[in-house]
Amino acid sequence: MDFSSGLPPGGKMDSASKEQLMSQVKQQIALANAQELLQKMSEKCYKKCISKPGTTLDNSEQKCIAMCMDRYMDTWNLVSRVYGQRLQRESSRMS
Repeated sequence: MDFSSGLPPGGKMDSASKEQLMSQVKQQIALANAQELLQKMSEKCYKKCISKPGTTLDNSEQKCIAMCMDRYMDTWNLVSRVYGQRLQRESSRMS
């Protein structure tokens, strides 16, 4: 991705442009994280819950998929929260 094409002559960005660029980058990172979460969750839960692929899921497969996805999301949220807290602690130590 080439961010330099939007720079004014001289290559300097004002504060508002920097904030807008940072916002766009954060949105792209969040989207990539969400896509990764969905892909990994689908992959793991499919392997765990679907023994005989077919055109429909039986009741036990449906329950397994739902529980697996719930657990995966809970774990993802816990890890994300703890990681964020750790980053804040490390950041405050460096300040």
